[in-house]
Amino acid sequence: MSEASQTYLIALGSNRRHARFGAPRDIVRAAIGLLEELGSVTARSQVVASPPLGPSRRRFANAAVVLESRLSPRALLARLKAIETDFGRRRARRWGARVLDLDIVLWSGGLFADRALSIPHREFRERGFVLGPASDIAGDWRDPVGGRTLRQLSRRLSAPKPLDRGRRAF
Repeated sequence: MSEASQTYLIALGSNRRHARFGAPRDIVRAAIGLLEELGSVTARSQVVASPPLGPSRRRFANAAVVLESRLSPRALLARLKAIETDFGRRRARRWGARVLDLDIVLWSGGLFADRALSIPHREFRERGFVLGPASDIAGDWRDPVGGRTLRQLSRRLSAPKPLDRGRRAF
């Protein structure tokens, strides 16, 4: 553990049942409870349903938490991966069904990058299932790359898109 406390935004997702914890929604709730062992969960979103990305056909249960922890980003990542493994996560096909997915989205230290971890999460700006729950609990947090708040990023993603004037609809 490092000396100073860090603040992290963690995204959680599940779309497979677990023999012990049950449905994906219950898995996400159980995982939030385990995150308390890594520090203090100071905010938690509601668990929301979202459509899958990629080849998976099962809907996801998603949530976000704000975690205060003395763990460094690398140490936190190792602990999150251990929790995923404990829940039965197996690394297989990208975007496939999974019992539990835990991602570090942002942290109070700004930017971080090494071979195994990139903060902010590379794809969070395009993922409504991350931005929706995250903006509900940490809407004023700013993307250290573009400077927009999570609330602004969420609105931009969910805003109606203008019609392509070059194409005819009929």
